[in-house]
Formats: sequence, structure tokens, C-alpha cells
Amino acid sequence: MADMGFTGPEPDLAGLLAARPQLRMHAMDGLCLEDVPLNAIADAHGTPVWVYGAGTMRARYTALDTALKAAGLDVHIHYAVKANDHLAVLDVFRRLGAGADIVSLGEFLRARRAGVAAADIVYSGVGKSVAELEAVLAAGIGQINAESGEELEMISAVASRLGVEARVVLRMNPDVDAGTHAKITTGLAENKFGVAADDVPGLYARAAALPGVKPVGLALHIGSQILSPAPYAEAYARAAQMVRALRAAGQEVSVLDLGGGIGIGYLDEPGMNLAAFAATVKNAVGGLGVELLMEPGRFLVGPAGLLLASVILEKQGQKRFVVLDAAMNELMRPAMYDSWHGIMPVDAALFHAAAAPADVVGPVCESADCFAKDRELPPLHRGTRVALLDAGAYGAVMSSTYNARPRAAVVLVDGGTFTLITPRQKLEEMWGAETIPA
Repeated sequence: MADMGFTGPEPDLAGLLAARPQLRMHAMDGLCLEDVPLNAIADAHGTPVWVYGAGTMRARYTALDTALKAAGLDVHIHYAVKANDHLAVLDVFRRLGAGADIVSLGEFLRARRAGVAAADIVYSGVGKSVAELEAVLAAGIGQINAESGEELEMISAVASRLGVEARVVLRMNPDVDAGTHAKITTGLAENKFGVAADDVPGLYARAAALPGVKPVGLALHIGSQILSPAPYAEAYARAAQMVRALRAAGQEVSVLDLGGGIGIGYLDEPGMNLAAFAATVKNAVGGLGVELLMEPGRFLVGPAGLLLASVILEKQGQKRFVVLDAAMNELMRPAMYDSWHGIMPVDAALFHAAAAPADVVGPVCESADCFAKDRELPPLHRGTRVALLDAGAYGAVMSSTYNARPRAAVVLVDGGTFTLITPRQKLEEMWGAETIPA
């Protein structure tokens, strides 16, 4: 699995390319995303630079929506803003009809700035502050996913003070192992997320009695980068059982939030089978008579983005090191999750050149600043450009200015053209708001 320290066999460049219909290698222009040459983007805006494909985002949203509808399901998709919170990305999904799933006031305001209606926003997360709750409730947020009894008391107090009624969904922790990386699993009893199943009935009844709170259903989310429908089948079956138990106890349950976590293929594997996933949802909860929501993020934007970088130098010794101008402060995932990202030269002449093992690293002063170990790659001389693939999710949103490195530019490809949607941060902007006391 790509987030669990991949052990092989690794796909070659041809295998990587064949698995990604949004990419093609042009004999003259080199590697293209949605038919736009990456060399043209790098020539115009330098490297490192994030490149996102709007057409790929639309295609992936449509594929998921179509699979759900083909199974006879009416599921409202709320894009998980944490995956990639750029306003242009949020705008793409808003125009397709998606709502937003947010985990902070900042994400709420980003979604609103991109035109998402407050009523189409779901607020998840274990640590919502009083100030955040005040702001989103005053704005008319559509749903708050409460994760504890303590949080319900906070919501009640804030809503009562504002004179509003909060639509609340109780997040149940189903204690299901999604089989993914320990750092991105969220549905086990040992995780900080949600309410233990045994505590749900009592807490739901408590919510129904609280002033300013209207409990309307359940939510669950078992983790990220899930590639098999099996964990979902188990979790959704437990959710359906709980819905029936709550109704038997006289509670109103009209909403079931299915969470997200659908995985993608970081190597040359196909990722989640959408028809099988939709069938799993249909079999488990299709007959419950509830409004269904889900919150995909990585699935929609991961394959739609890449990080374009240039080679600073090749360092030859006991090992071959390819040093890029991109680093872990741009793409944190390999250092944080041991994740595997495809690395492809942009130059067409290098695509079929003889390959040899290399460690691909960045210039940050950390041994963890490494994108790949012993990766089979062609000769990559100084100035050669490479694309780090499937970096549209949990890439730029997790980046930093560590080692006083400015944030990279961001470009959106759409309809055969490209547009700069965030300029490269200027060096002086990193300390522009700082002061030195007298």
C-alpha cells in the first residue's frame, strides 16, 4: 500500500504513464497534463510548482457520482477541503454541485469565499472551539458532526446564546480496522475520533434533550486511502444497525454521513472499484430511508495534481543521489507517511533511457527529506525537470516555509491552457509581518 512503506515490485515509467489517462508523453513537448506541456509551465513560472488539472477533477467527481447513481443511490457529495483547499479547486467542485466538508473556521471561510453555501457545509473534527462554533452557527452552517458529549454541551450553549438551532449528527466510532497506515486510520476504538458505539444511544437521547440542538443522524469515517470495499461494508453495516436501534428507541434519524477515505492508485494499481463501493453502500444502507452524504477528498484531487521540480545536481558516490529543488516542506507525505509517489522525467528523450537506482532527495537539512529510495531512473543532469505524481491531495495544504524556503507557485490547467492561481511566495514575504522588539 502506498502509505505503508512500499516494498515492490515498482512500476516502470511506461506502467506509471499507462495508468494515468490525464498524462501523456509527447515526442517534442515532453510530459503533458491534460495536453498542456509541463515544460511550458516551468518555463513561465519556474520550479518547484504545483500543477492541478481541472478536467481530471471533474472526471473523477463525475465517475463517483455516476457510480452511486447507477446503484440507485442519491448521495450528496461534500468535498473534503483538507485535501486541497485552494479557492480554484473549491470552485471546480462547487460548480459540479458539491458541498464542503470542513474541519476549521479557516476552511469554512475558504469554502464560503469560493461560493459554497453555508447550508451545504458539514463541520467535522474533534476540537471545535467556542469561537469557531459561534461563527459557523451564526452563518447558518448546514450540519455539525459532534464527536463527544462534551462537544454537544458546547454546541448547546453556543446555539442557545445565539438563539439558533444546530443541526447535529453524532459521529460514531465503529471500531473497524480500515487496513491503512496507522497515522491515517480514524475508525478504531483507540483513535481520538467519534463516540464509541455503546455510548451512542445514551448520547443521542441526551442531544435530543439539549436546548439549541437538533440531532438528525449519524456519521462515521474509518480512515483514508482505503482500497477495498470490505472495511466499508463492515462499518456501514454497524451504522445501519445503530440507525435501527435508535429508531426503535423512539429517536428521529434522517441523515447518515458515510465519511470519505476512498483510496487511489499511487503506483499502477487501479485504486478503489467504484461500482463495488457503490454496491457496498447500497447493500448496507440503501434501504434505511435516510439522506446520504459522503466526504471524499483524496479520490477527487490526488491524481489531478503533481509537483513539478528541477534537478539541482546528481551526487555520485557509494549511492546515487538526485537532488531536487523541491523538498519535504513542499511535499511532506513521503517523510510523514512513508508514501510512494511516482517520479517521471518531463523530457521525452529520457523516457526510454537506461535506468539505474537513485535516491531522490531535496535540499532541506533533514535525512527525512527524501522522496524515493533506490528508484530506477534515467540519467537526470542539472536542470532536468521531473514530475512527482499524484500530489494533488495533502500536498500544498501541508507545505511549510521550513529552512526559510518560500512556498511554491500553483498553476491550474483547464481546457488546454494554464493559469497561475497562486504566485510564488517572495522571500521577504516570509518575514514581512514579523517585528523585532526594541
